[in-house]
Amino acid sequence: MKIPFTKMHGLGNNYIYIDLFHTELPEDKLSELAVKMSNQNTGIGSDGMILIHPAETADVGMRIFNKDGSEGMNCGNGLRCTAKYAYETGIVRKSEFTIQTKANIVQAIVKKNREQEVEEVTIDMGEPILQREQIPMLGEAGTTVIDEPFPVADTTLQVTAVSMGNPHVITVVDAIDEAPLTTLGPIIEKDERFPEGVNTEFIEIVSDEEIHFRVWERGSGVTEACGTGACAAVVAATLNDKVTKGKKIVVHLAGGDLLIEWKEDGHIWMTGGAETIASGIFNA
Repeated sequence: MKIPFTKMHGLGNNYIYIDLFHTELPEDKLSELAVKMSNQNTGIGSDGMILIHPAETADVGMRIFNKDGSEGMNCGNGLRCTAKYAYETGIVRKSEFTIQTKANIVQAIVKKNREQEVEEVTIDMGEPILQREQIPMLGEAGTTVIDEPFPVADTTLQVTAVSMGNPHVITVVDAIDEAPLTTLGPIIEKDERFPEGVNTEFIEIVSDEEIHFRVWERGSGVTEACGTGACAAVVAATLNDKVTKGKKIVVHLAGGDLLIEWKEDGHIWMTGGAETIASGIFNA
């Protein structure tokens, strides 16, 4: 089976994109295909696979598969790349349009250059979910998880949990380069207190308008960037009185910067770039 693909990245968080407006794939092979394509030795190499497809209640739909074959609910960097692809290929012909994920429907706004290429995308990521059972995280229903002690391995972290349609747990550290990303990240990801797994983020507060950020992504491991994680990080920093709600916060990820704003109406807006790496045919 020959599958046309486009590989794109948002701040280094790279996925293989398949256009289901023009290609058909068997549903029962999607997870297997994501694993094969994501393999850097025998496939294309990526953080996962994203399907761009027709949607009944939005202008375009998006499904996310991690490199381990598991299906994700939401992906901020994937949303920006999907918006760029949809606009530049003519799937949509307007600068503002909607994208449906398994988590929700979001609004996308593309900024173009003179050649009509998309160089920046802003996404309304909606409102964060803070109720413990909706993240989901075990514990007393109806409560929130803000600066809560979290014993793990041989230490105790102070964590804040947020869902952006997918689960995140955030810890503030003094120095981002010393964060236990690769040691605690894989342990926390599969901790039984998170029934569906969790994305693990460590952040360093630089100022009231600036945050350093690193992530261990559920199903993918260390990645260069995580858009939903950057949004969750700003929410966590705000709830812990480290930054001010309503300000535009620059989040420094390993792959580059995102601009995140948690507005007074509760919605979180994310702005950043999206880049096309290559296109080709994959022999499945």
